[in-house]
Amino acid sequence: MNTTLGVLMATIDGSIVLIAMPDIFRGIGLDPLQPGNSFYLLWMILGFLVVTSVLVVSLGRLGDMYGRVKVYNLGFAIFTFFSLLLTITWMSGTDGAIWLIVIRIFQGVGGAMVFANSRAILTDAFPANQRGMALGINGVFATSGTFIGLVLGGLLAPINWRLIFLVSVPIGLFCTVWAYRMLHDLTPPRKISIDWAGNITFALGLIAVMIGITYGIEPYRNHTMGWMSPAVISELSSGVALLMAFVVIERHTAEPMFRLPLFRIRAFSAGVLASFLSAVGRGGLMFMLIIWLQGIWLPLHGYDFARTPLWAGIYMLPLTLGFLTAGPISGILSDRYGARPFATGGMVCTAVAFVLLELLPVNFGYWTFAPLLLLMGLSNGLFMSPNQAGVMNSLPAEHRGAGSGMMTTFQNSAQVLSIGIFFSLMILGLSSVLPTTLYHGLVNQGVSANVAARVAHLPPVSTLFAAFLGVNPMKHLLGASVLAHLPAGHAAILEGRSFFPNLISGPFHNGLHTAFDFSIGASLVAAGASWLRGGKYMYRDAHSDDLVMVAEPVAADGLLSSADDNGSEVTLGSSPEGISP
Repeated sequence: MNTTLGVLMATIDGSIVLIAMPDIFRGIGLDPLQPGNSFYLLWMILGFLVVTSVLVVSLGRLGDMYGRVKVYNLGFAIFTFFSLLLTITWMSGTDGAIWLIVIRIFQGVGGAMVFANSRAILTDAFPANQRGMALGINGVFATSGTFIGLVLGGLLAPINWRLIFLVSVPIGLFCTVWAYRMLHDLTPPRKISIDWAGNITFALGLIAVMIGITYGIEPYRNHTMGWMSPAVISELSSGVALLMAFVVIERHTAEPMFRLPLFRIRAFSAGVLASFLSAVGRGGLMFMLIIWLQGIWLPLHGYDFARTPLWAGIYMLPLTLGFLTAGPISGILSDRYGARPFATGGMVCTAVAFVLLELLPVNFGYWTFAPLLLLMGLSNGLFMSPNQAGVMNSLPAEHRGAGSGMMTTFQNSAQVLSIGIFFSLMILGLSSVLPTTLYHGLVNQGVSANVAARVAHLPPVSTLFAAFLGVNPMKHLLGASVLAHLPAGHAAILEGRSFFPNLISGPFHNGLHTAFDFSIGASLVAAGASWLRGGKYMYRDAHSDDLVMVAEPVAADGLLSSADDNGSEVTLGSSPEGISP
């Protein structure tokens, strides 16, 4: 219960700001759609995710070295403390935005400590034949927290934006005290040296890549996106170079932070790859659904733009219900039958769900949309729990913290990558159709040709951000002075609930097709990677108490090289490398 509440709190706080963005920026008196202010918008969204991606492996490694429960408990305390600091922001404008971004980053450090060690603590505590159930519940609540955060943000932010951070404080205080009193390490810490060179090159490389992806979706000079910007190219290339140097360092370090030999365990490497591809395929889905609902569907169905953030979260609840239903059940079944059939089937069903979502009209009927969200949630729950259990079961006890951190790093990094890919594909789709559509739509409502041409050639990312924030972008794109000089009837149409959604529907659907095609491909490749994990496999040390071990053939160097699909059960010993032969 404690570890599940920990990851639930962390994931809720990771997404609660998405829906609360309009109220946060109104509260600090900053317009994120003004030129130059998109920096604050992007980093309010991605800062938490970036820091958890960068630190989670190192913090999982520290858990192996100093005790997983100790690092986990400290993370819970740090997370709670900085949640409290976020509620007492006294500054406004850009100073207030910078304060929130910096404190969110420190809050992410606590979240990374929780993420990195919760799965390892559960794997230590549960016998092999019950881990799928335990990790399934934990993983499903972690994923569901992302969507629960949307509803909570929509409920609390209109009352007071500070409540979205304050809600975590009493739960965090209670669980921190509970964790310090009740949780105990079951695997002895390993006193080893810290791989400083590996930690530094990995952190700098991953940060550079993520910053490059973040700014790649922003406009650059006359380009709709920044992928041709020298700064973005430099960030991406230097990040990749540092990560390549990191791999070389890890191959020649006695106690590496990133244990590359673990990837020679097929159940581990296939599961991590499937997890990465799954996160790449679905990571941007939430943003696309929010834009779809807030910017188009809800206004067309009579909702004011200011009310759309809350109702977007509510209408996405079938997705959460699917996760909560399928995750624990598939976790329990994977304990008995292995991860492969459920994880692979989940990814195939996810691809089917994306195909069906792509076939929907933009102005759909909700009772057609809701079952597809439920199918998407069920499919991802079917994949996630067995896949996590399969990965964690394949790891030696002394490397579970590092292995869990490695998997979380791939997942979180994939989400940032996915957001960059989704927004880029969506902007490409919009930029080919939106300028012409916007120009003719504005001219037909009495806007001068010069003003219409200027607005039509603004970067499409401004339109996406406006829809994402739940505001009518016409006021921002045209300005109050232009609207004031139009006939009252035309101005009312432009500021109404239907003009912008009808205008953007066609271009948005064009971009959505491109983005969902990418997701379908990523999900199918993830299904193939999941199938390659082989049959049911659980690491068992000769001196451990695990109940079952399924054999894999032994490589010449004593490391696992392939999986046995027939499910034969044997007892295996430990190799000097700490990897089961």
